[in-house]
Amino acid sequence: MDQATSEVFDAFVRARHTALLRYGTVLTGDPHSAADLVQDALERTGLAWSRVQQQGDPEGYVRRTMANRNISTWRRRRRERLMEEPPEQAYEDAARDDVLWEVLARLPKKQRTVLVLRYYEDLSEAEIARVLGIARGTVKSQASKGIAALRVAIGERESLWT
Repeated sequence: MDQATSEVFDAFVRARHTALLRYGTVLTGDPHSAADLVQDALERTGLAWSRVQQQGDPEGYVRRTMANRNISTWRRRRRERLMEEPPEQAYEDAARDDVLWEVLARLPKKQRTVLVLRYYEDLSEAEIARVLGIARGTVKSQASKGIAALRVAIGERESLWT
């Protein structure tokens, strides 16, 4: 990579690193695993930076790489890791946020990944299926199961408050 290309890549990393860490934390459920995931994705992106930059969506490429690498990890491990702390909050209802992140962290990884890509990243079912390398029907069923589990768990939590 020449000096000018290297500087552009460095600027991209500095500008998007925090957002990528938040995304990684939501995907993995663990800030340490998220940091490893971001580092791995950026290393792969850096090796292909000229091609990635020409495609016009480097952040999308990094996020797809992160999602794919995360899936590869949980396919190998088939274990779930719970989050110790939720990612940075976007709005003020902290009590509900805490409950949502806690319940989301307890979902199976495939359901959590589908929900994150659908509602956090705003991807369509077809895009999620392509990113994850699964059938569109699997995306639908995992999203449905995940949302049902969230509703039950959050409903149980809220009934304790009343």
